[in-house]
Amino acid sequence: MPRYFDLCVPPCGTEYENNGTGCQPNDLTGLLIDGVTLPICLFGLMGNGIVLWFLSFHIKRSPYTVYILNLAAADFGFLLCLPGFLIVYRAKDFCFFPESFYLKFFHMLSLLAYCTSFYLLTAISTERCLSVLYPIWHRCRRPKHLSVIVCALLWSLSCLLSGIAYFFCFVDETEMCGDTFLPIYGLNFLIFTPILIVSNLTLFIKLRCSSQRRQQGKLFIVILLTVLFFLIFAGPLSIQYFLDLIHYNFGNDATYLLASINSSINPVIYFLVGSYRQHRFRGCLKVALQITLQNCGWFLSIALQGSSV
Repeated sequence: MPRYFDLCVPPCGTEYENNGTGCQPNDLTGLLIDGVTLPICLFGLMGNGIVLWFLSFHIKRSPYTVYILNLAAADFGFLLCLPGFLIVYRAKDFCFFPESFYLKFFHMLSLLAYCTSFYLLTAISTERCLSVLYPIWHRCRRPKHLSVIVCALLWSLSCLLSGIAYFFCFVDETEMCGDTFLPIYGLNFLIFTPILIVSNLTLFIKLRCSSQRRQQGKLFIVILLTVLFFLIFAGPLSIQYFLDLIHYNFGNDATYLLASINSSINPVIYFLVGSYRQHRFRGCLKVALQITLQNCGWFLSIALQGSSV
């Protein structure tokens, strides 16, 4: 799988060979991994689509639902663009060479959505941490529309960085292409990742030291799952982006698979945590998901309002 600034169609190397019976892909492992990634993306699209539907039309809007709504939208966008990129890229293995524009287009949109999802998750974690460390300030001084402003700024940041990279790499095609990705990789790996980890660890330690720790078991689960799944599933892709700068590649196919799992897992967490709190699974999927999202909002509101400390 190519780096963002080394895209070329058809491939520059010998990724396939023709033995007289048709194009035979050499990268069978990558092809199999992509074959697993596609159904995961479909599952994630369904889950995040349901989350978007209920948060948009069935659940009252609040500061934490604004974050979750935007996070679901970013994950939905990533899961929508990633299959398009994989299908276009793998088409060469079947003697079909589409225009390179489509490969670059899907690749860049998937980067935009992935970074936005990453930034939003960091913003949620940071605000939860601040609400616990400074509960009075957060409850009394927090700007009313802070969630909307933060989400708009993070979307704008992702669009700006991705747009600059797209222009220099795929429109102007200058030698500055690799340099334009430095701000993206630097932000992801050196700034947002440490903030995400530190804020969650701080929140976890603070809650563990609280006198009401017995009432916070489910909140611990949400925090631990958020950090654990990010480090396992989303972290490798951020590391891969950073290593691209030194022209080192350890297998983008596997990192895309893990990233697709990360973008698909949040609706599952909402459902399982909400159902666990109700002590039983509901028969109706619509009712179950609605109750689940309300319960998830309850968990997040505890952190955001600092009421559990």
